Amino acid sequence: MDREDKSFSCGHPVWGLAFGPRPPKTAAGIHTDTKRTNNLLLATGLENGTIKIWNVLTCVPVFDLLGHEGIVRDLVFPQNGTLTLISSSRDKTLRIWDLTQKGKKVQVLSGHKDWISCCSVSSDCSMIASVGRFDRMVCLWSLRSYTFIRNLTGGTQKTLHLLSSCDFSPDGALLATAAFSGSSWWIDLWDPYTAEKLTTLVDYFNQYGQNQISAIQFSPNGLHLAIVTDDRALRVWEPGQEGMVMHTRPDRQSNGLCCKYHPSGGVIATGTRDGHVQFWKAPRTVPSLGHLCRSTLRHAVSTHQMEPLPLPKRILAYLTYRNIPTWLKTCCSSDEEWG
Repeated sequence: MDREDKSFSCGHPVWGLAFGPRPPKTAAGIHTDTKRTNNLLLATGLENGTIKIWNVLTCVPVFDLLGHEGIVRDLVFPQNGTLTLISSSRDKTLRIWDLTQKGKKVQVLSGHKDWISCCSVSSDCSMIASVGRFDRMVCLWSLRSYTFIRNLTGGTQKTLHLLSSCDFSPDGALLATAAFSGSSWWIDLWDPYTAEKLTTLVDYFNQYGQNQISAIQFSPNGLHLAIVTDDRALRVWEPGQEGMVMHTRPDRQSNGLCCKYHPSGGVIATGTRDGHVQFWKAPRTVPSLGHLCRSTLRHAVSTHQMEPLPLPKRILAYLTYRNIPTWLKTCCSSDEEWG
């Protein structure tokens, strides 16, 4: 579980990264360094405010995006195949870049009162979610009109806490947010349509000190959630279950800051404070027929459209993710390996 397959240096601490779609042949500026036309892009957000675009196959930088005045904390490509990149920064803004124009066309979203820790885009590309580290805001934005929708509240476990990450499930029916305070961290799962908090996963660190959760991301099939914390390079959780599907050995030297799944789901990339990107083999689980049906349906049908349907209560609860426990606890901060 601790094997590293590939690594390259970014020159600065890596705070955010995202795999991009394979660019079309006509994408301006993308293929200037190679004759291949099926290259996979990787965007890395650096501590100096620069976003560096990489060719994954060759590990060669393609171009830089400049404009943020603080650490670029998170990056995401909408799942519509376009070369659009959304970034969040400690300069309190979200920026939407057009990579076909090398980032020359930029939309700026303002509204957070302090650092933005993370951003995510719903599968239908209608919403952007962002979390503020110190202002404790979980904001939803319209990606179509670039306007503010709502702020989610009610997910706090303690008065004093920090928000660090968020991610939509691939079907868009869930929004996961991560927070920490002192010796514990937790993950809340929300329904973004109704603003209802569905469940909370809590981890209590078994040693005194800060136990920070840095990043989370759903797997492409929606079965798993990758988690990066101070005490381990990587954990993988199956929402609704206790314990972890996979976790690496305790190692505070790894100091992971961010994580992203490869689009195919077989690999997880993590960015670290020492300026490297590490790649890990992700757990592979065959989705059940029920999960595949729910994912397909929820990708096209919102909660508001689902609730009036004449369905049995158990089926409706499953389709709206209300069949999972409202509170879960996992303690895997020790050396114990999960079975």
